[in-house]
Parts: sequence; structure tokens; C-alpha cells
Amino acid sequence: MTVTIDQLLTPDINKPARYLGNELGAVHKPWEKATVRWVLTYPEIYEVGASNLGHIILYNILNAQPRQLCDRAYLPAPDLATKLRDTDTPLFALESRRSLTDFDILGFSLSYELGATNILEMLTLAQIPLTAAERCDRPDIPLIFAGGQTATSNPEPFSDFLDFFALGDGEELLPEIGLVIAEGKAAGLSKREILLDLAQVPGVYVPLYYDQTETGAVVPNHPDVPPRVLRRVAAPMPAYSIGLVPYVETVHDRLTVEIRRGCTRGCRFCQPGMLTRPARDVEPEKVVDAIEKGMRATGYNEFSLLSLSCSDYLALPAVGMEIKNRLKDENISLNLPSQRVDRFDENIANILGGTRQAGLTFAPEAGTQRMRDVINKGLTNEELLRGIKTAVEQGWDKVKLYFMIGLPGETDVDVLGIAETLRWLRSECAIQGRKRLEFTVTISNFTPKPHTPFQWHSVSTAEFVRKQDLLRAELKRIRGVKANFTDVRISAMEDFVGRGDRTLGRVIRRAWELGAGMDSWWESIDRAYGAWEEAIAASGLTWKYRNIENGEWNVMDADNTATGRTETLRAASPQWKRRFDWDERLNAPLPWDHINTGIDQEWLKADLQRALEATIVPDCAFEGCSQCGICGEAFGDNIVQDVPPIPAFEGQFRPNITRAQRLRVWFGKLGELRLLSHLDLVRLFDRITRRASLPIAFTNGFHPGPKIAIANALSLGMTSEGEIVDFELTEPLTLEDFQQRLNQALPPDLPLYRVEEVAVNSPSANKLLREARYTLDLSTDTPEPPWADWIAAVMASEAIPFEKITKSGKVKQINLRDRLIHLELIHTHDHTAQIRYTGQCTNDGTVLQPAHVAHLLAHISGQAIALTHAHREALTLADPPNERP
Repeated sequence: MTVTIDQLLTPDINKPARYLGNELGAVHKPWEKATVRWVLTYPEIYEVGASNLGHIILYNILNAQPRQLCDRAYLPAPDLATKLRDTDTPLFALESRRSLTDFDILGFSLSYELGATNILEMLTLAQIPLTAAERCDRPDIPLIFAGGQTATSNPEPFSDFLDFFALGDGEELLPEIGLVIAEGKAAGLSKREILLDLAQVPGVYVPLYYDQTETGAVVPNHPDVPPRVLRRVAAPMPAYSIGLVPYVETVHDRLTVEIRRGCTRGCRFCQPGMLTRPARDVEPEKVVDAIEKGMRATGYNEFSLLSLSCSDYLALPAVGMEIKNRLKDENISLNLPSQRVDRFDENIANILGGTRQAGLTFAPEAGTQRMRDVINKGLTNEELLRGIKTAVEQGWDKVKLYFMIGLPGETDVDVLGIAETLRWLRSECAIQGRKRLEFTVTISNFTPKPHTPFQWHSVSTAEFVRKQDLLRAELKRIRGVKANFTDVRISAMEDFVGRGDRTLGRVIRRAWELGAGMDSWWESIDRAYGAWEEAIAASGLTWKYRNIENGEWNVMDADNTATGRTETLRAASPQWKRRFDWDERLNAPLPWDHINTGIDQEWLKADLQRALEATIVPDCAFEGCSQCGICGEAFGDNIVQDVPPIPAFEGQFRPNITRAQRLRVWFGKLGELRLLSHLDLVRLFDRITRRASLPIAFTNGFHPGPKIAIANALSLGMTSEGEIVDFELTEPLTLEDFQQRLNQALPPDLPLYRVEEVAVNSPSANKLLREARYTLDLSTDTPEPPWADWIAAVMASEAIPFEKITKSGKVKQINLRDRLIHLELIHTHDHTAQIRYTGQCTNDGTVLQPAHVAHLLAHISGQAIALTHAHREALTLADPPNERP
């Protein structure tokens, strides 16, 4: 039986606050005033999706459009998914709490090859047919589309399930799609007619109007659609990065601002580097403005500058230092997710971190100079050593490094070169009297990607296993190195799906039916791999998957006549007929040839030849055109901003520990914020004080924190009008000023009741706690329950035992009656009652919880008593020692 969303979002599910849709920055536009209603969905759990920058930007842009409305949805965690299925309740959008079928258009972000199973899960939970064919003549079902890197790269494996794809950057494309849908609705067009109109919008691919031929090519079946679909390009818009500050901790729990879109380094393995060209810098002033405004508006204590290679944004040291100086008194840290080790210098070191030194991550990718030249990494041993040495000299003693194995042309010498490089770096960077440098190393398996020079190469998972064992044994001999290896099964599945064609639709569907989903999570690997392998077998494509296990074709074998290879391939692949020669392989149709990324296919072939010769191609953003074909009217040109001077470094944050004033605040926790955990509430108050610009004092020490102390944690799901929090300030404020600032930053469900000034040196509210008063809603199945008699019996008792399990796991007997001060009946109705009680609540853990009171009544009555809700009315504090008579 379908239930309301409020009945689903209860304390018995994990982190219910992630489904509320009431975060700072959430947009609630009037439903009836919108002509086009979107819901953007991220097919991962909330903590991943809500911190994705592209998701945030598109949400903000769509909601900025007149007469368009955008809501959000995420993959529910298993506990909520079970509730949805058990109650036959369709998956809902967060802000409006409406079923996804109420919307006009439902968009998925597809940025990972194996994420399609999560899309099928969400469609099923939304009670939407899985295939585009089933939905095509259903006006009651929204249009379903996908965007993102994987969708742009090769949409064919997923084409059974999506009505259309948005290729490339969506900032300008999605509003255009909205206008086409609005016009189609106004004209009363059918879904097919609207899709045909969409197919003529540059950047929109509608599989319905294309067929796959016997050769594997994808060609139009309608005269009004283009033979190749253009990838859209848009400039970064940092102002739209501000918004959506989740209550719960997310994967990237910080403000993120894009500083550069696109990369022209030309690494031959890197699909994003090909699919995001040309490179476009954001003006330094816009970056600084977005960060300064964003940090004050969101209350975050950390920000990140985002780019495929942050240090290729040449204004980075100047921009970072300007922000560092402006916010140096606010305990703000900078995080850089990706940077080039050859550009790492003292200027970048100065802007990283804060009192919390940020980790450093570099990606040399290969362990020998020859292999780095083959993949066009553009990094020499000397540059690698100089960057790591700079890190050590600037105080880092731990560095993360990323390498790949299985690259085209790789030998065992290259694999072992990773270990030799680590050994060499540790030796060369040793400083007398300092702790030796430690490395955390991630070894991933090279997976060829569409639209790269290595798209024709085939890898061998059997070779991955052998090389991993070879390298793992060598790394064990090096002290100070911790290595993580990517599971080869995940790599094989990514390759199988990422370079597949339309025949893979049935594999994806069957894998999902067999339990695949959330496949990138390590705890899901065994289940997912079993599901995928069975699905591949059921679809008759085992031979194709075995090619990946054994390795079908090595582009580095230029003569392509490796002895014995033909017979091996015939045994592995019954469908294999004869060996491709070099030209035939490179000229055969590919499932993604109809996607016009702007990169010339002949240039990719030529660059593959350059890889055979280990020839470097310079970065065209800085050293001249590489003739890849991207620059021009359709895609634009590289935009590199002038580099401003680097401001003088004004020093790191020094915590202000001045205790000029202590203010005690009484507040409530009501409505849906009852579903916010105590830890999330602590984090929220930190952000609120930043947004309110309160002069908060900090603790001293290595990790200074704001001096905000909440008295006694309120259990998840309970409401309250009696919460207390202490603030210590570095400069005095009037109570009116403080209250006004705080009120402006508090969400409505955290009402502020009063503020008092207390002596700076007086004990905290937590230490003065003595009692707590609650009202409880209780229920029982007993006919005509005598609540008043039970309450009287409890009060007349001297001892009611209770077993408490300590933190160490020991069982301790306590007398709950000793903790009860007062108990009274407010009213009754049928099997329910509302009661009020006052119990002990002290800092040493002597507390009478609402559940304890239900136990008291159950013990006396001999009946099962259920606690349905608890509301804290007040916390009582003892008089401070110096204020007692």
C-alpha cells in the first residue's frame, strides 16, 4: 500500500536527512507556474551525487530559467529502497516530494560505465518502464535522458533505456532542450514528434532515429537528423557553483569552483582530455569573486579548485594566494584534487591546506621514461624528482601517487620501473633529521577508452593479474610504501561495456536483474562480477568477454604477426574469423563514430603511430597547435588567461583564542530537522557561525576548532524546544546584534528562543546539566490501558532494574527509578497516551532517556509499550558555583 513520504522518512532508516530536500540552496519553485518540470537524478547515493559539481551547476542553471522548474533525486540507500518496494511507493523527487512520473523530463548523469545498472534500479523504483520502446507511446511517462562523460563517449550500450542523450557540456544545451519540450507541449506534439525536434538540436542524440548496421556503424534512419551528432561546448560558469549545502556529510564536503575546463596535454590514455577540448580558463577575478562569495554564503571551511589539471591553470598561485590572504583569519583550507607534479612549487605549496595540511596527490602514470613518452605524459624524471623534493622541503612526509599497468607496449621492465621509481624518490628526497618520505600508491589497470589514440588497443586481464603479482612482490621489499591495486574484474567490465555496441543493452539489463548495482563499491565487487559474468553468458557474448581476458590485439605489435597469436585467438573466440591487419583494424567502424567530438579521427590514428615511436606531442595551449581538429567555429579555441602577479604571502591562519564573551543560546529542533543527527547538527552550527560572520573563538592546538558547545545530544527523530548551545566570541557583541545575525543564518526548524550572556570562565552548559523534561507519545495494544494507574505504580516503586551495556561491552545493572524525578499523565486516547516526565540528565552520563520511561511503564504493566515520539521541553542547569547564594 502506497504511503506518504513522511511515513517513509523515519529514524529507522540510515541518515534520513539526506532525503529531505531542505538544504541551504535548495530551490522550491511553484509547481503550477512551471511549463517544463525537470528532475535531475544522480544514479548514486546522496553523499556522492549531492557533492557533484556538474549536478549542482545544472540544477542552479535550470532553476534560473523562467517557467522551468528543476528538482532532484538520488539512488536511495538499500533500506529506503526496501521500504519503497514493500509499500509500493514510487521513488520521489526531494524538493516537491512528487513521484518522478509527475515530471516532464528525467535526466541521469552517466559518468561511469557500470552506472547503468543504478539507472535501471532507479527507473524500477520510480515505476517507469525500463526501455525507450516501452515508453515511446506513453504520454504519462516523462522523457528519459542521460548526460555525462560516459554518455558522451559512447551512448550505444545504454541506448535501449534512454529516449535521448545530451552530449558534452549541458549549461547551454539543457535550457535549449527545455524550450523545445515547452513548445512541443504547447503544440500538443506526441513523444515521437518531440524527440524528432530534439534530434535536430546540436548536442542531442536520439537513438530512435538511428540504426546499427551489420558492420557495427550507427547511421540515421530519418532524413531530418544529422549523420553525426555534435558534442556541445560551454564556458565554465563559477557563479553557479554556489548552492546546495547538504546537512549530512558528503564525499566532497566543501565548496568547489571550476577554474579551467578542458585539457590539452594530450595524454593518449585520457578520455576526458580528448572529450573536453578546447581548454578554457576562467578569468582570475571571477574565480576569486566566486570563492569569496561562496565561502561566506555557504559557511564551508574548505574549498576546492577544480580542473582536469589544476596546475595548468597558470593563474593558480595568484588566485590561491589572493583567496588565502582574504580568508586567512577564518580557518579556511584549500584542496586541489588534481595537479601536475612538474608544476608543483613553493607558491602552490603555500596556498594548500591551512591548519589542516592538505594531502598531495600526483599521477606519474608510468614507472619509466620510455612509457611516459609512449603515453605522452610530458613528464621527465628530473621534473618528477623536483616536484616531490619540493613537497618534502615544504613539510610533507606523505604523498599519494597514481600509476597504471597494462599500457600499450609495456614490458615487465616498465612494470618493475614503478617500484624502482619509488625506491629512487625515497632515497633522493631523504633529509637528515627528518622522517623518511612515505608513499601511498594506487596501481590501476589501463582501460582503453573511445575517442583516444588507444581506442583500438585490447588489454588482457590475464596479463593484469600476472603484472600485479610481479609488482606486488617487488613493492613489499620497499619500506614506506603502501600499495592499492584495482580489481581486474572491475577493469574488465568497464572495458567490456565502455567500448560495446547496442547488443550490450540486454547484458546490462540481465546483470541488473541478477543483482549488479553500485558496482564501483568494493563490498559489491564479488556480487557484481558474478552477475555480469552470468549476464554475458546468457546473452551469448562470452566469446567477446574472453577477448578481454586473453587480449585480442596489441596496437604496439605494428607488424601484427606475433607468432602463435592467430591460433590462440581462434581458440578464445569461435566468432573470430581471421586476423585484422593494421589498416583494416583502424578503419573498421566503431560504435561511437557518429559522435562528433571535434577530434579528427585521422589525427587519433597519427597519434597512435607517434605512440609507437614514443614521440611527444606538446601541450597546444602553451606551445602551438597540434592539429587535432578541435579549434574552430563549432568548438571554439583554447582560452588561456593572463597570469596576474602573485600577492605577498600574509601567513597561515592563526587561531584567535581570545575569550572576550560567552553567550548561551536556547533554541529548538523541530519539524524535519528532527531527522538531523547530532554530529550533523554540530557541523551545521559551525557553518551557521561562518554565514552569520560571528567572531567565534577557536581552540588552540594542531587542529583548532570553533568554540561552540551543544549541551547534551538529542536522539535522532526527537523534537525539542529546550536545546542549549554556548558560543565563545573573540569580541563582545550586543545580545540584539548577536541574535539578529544568528537568526538570519538559522534554518526555520532551528528556532532561536533567547540569548543570555554568562561569565567567560563559568562552567559550560554541558557541565551544569542536572535535569531534562520531556513529553512522550506512547502506545500499547492493551484494551483500555490504565495509564494513570501504571504511572502511579511507577512513582510508588523504589527500584526498577535495567541492564545497560557499557562502551566496553560489559553489562551493568542500574536502577532507573532513581533517575526519575516526576511523571504525569497529560491525556489519553484509545490505546495511546501523552505523558510528561522529568529525569536526571548530567554530564557524567546519568541520564533517564525517553526509552527508559517506556521501559519503566512496561515493567510495571507487564505490557509492551511503544514510544512513538519524544519531545524535549527543557534542559535544567544548576547555578554556576560563583552564582549560588
